[in-house]
Amino acid sequence: MTQQAEPLDSGAPLDSDPFDGSRMGLLDHLTELRNRMIWIVGSLLFGIVASIAFVEPVIAFITAPVTNASGAEDEVSRLIAIGPTDTIFVFFKVMFVMGVIVAMPVLVYQIVAFIAPGLYPHEKRGLFMLLPGVMVLFFGGAAFANFVMLPVAVGFLQNFLGDVIDQEWTVDRYIGFFTRIVFWIGVAFETPLVIAFLARIGLVSGPQLLGMWRQAIVIISVVAAMITPTIDPINMTIVMLPLISLFFLGVGLAYLLYKPRAPRDLDEMDWGDDEE
Repeated sequence: MTQQAEPLDSGAPLDSDPFDGSRMGLLDHLTELRNRMIWIVGSLLFGIVASIAFVEPVIAFITAPVTNASGAEDEVSRLIAIGPTDTIFVFFKVMFVMGVIVAMPVLVYQIVAFIAPGLYPHEKRGLFMLLPGVMVLFFGGAAFANFVMLPVAVGFLQNFLGDVIDQEWTVDRYIGFFTRIVFWIGVAFETPLVIAFLARIGLVSGPQLLGMWRQAIVIISVVAAMITPTIDPINMTIVMLPLISLFFLGVGLAYLLYKPRAPRDLDEMDWGDDEE
């Protein structure tokens, strides 16, 4: 029994323990969580305050697909408010969403920095290197939803049964519809980075993912059907094609970045005293 314990006592010094950097007590975790929450709340408040002056132009920009789809050049918008506080609610909702967008780099960094101590050094480096790509792909997905998908979807929805039903959309329902679609399309565009990170930490590999391409297409079809606001195959195809392309891009990144995951079992660690 004493021979098994000798490597821990007479081997590598304590500061070489690969887990020391990630060991924290409960109070340390709570203190770090509090500090990061302060940064998150502060960045949100800053983003919300900085967005106040731009809310009205952004609302005009958001409602542009409805105006363009209406085909009426003399109309500013076909959206209506049916309650006395609807416009105030929409104003604050858009202001909050803009605040989240402004604060998103800080939010993502604080979340990643909080979970990073539980990762290996190469996993931390890979995760932090992916942070700029997270923002680029999210905003790329949001731009795709706004400029490509929504104009087609809004045109279809406004013309569906248009001969027998006069459609007048409320502004609060449309804003909720817009933000939901844009957000989830932006999240779906993160697929390559998620795959790349999982490959970097050894959870998935390129050949493994490539062998699951049929299942991936089925899953993408289901996700596209859930995201797509209409029942026509055109809008679903518009969503599916970029998601399939992003999946195969992620497969390519998995081939390049895959690294077998090192064991975390202490009994399997090399403490440097194997040689006598």
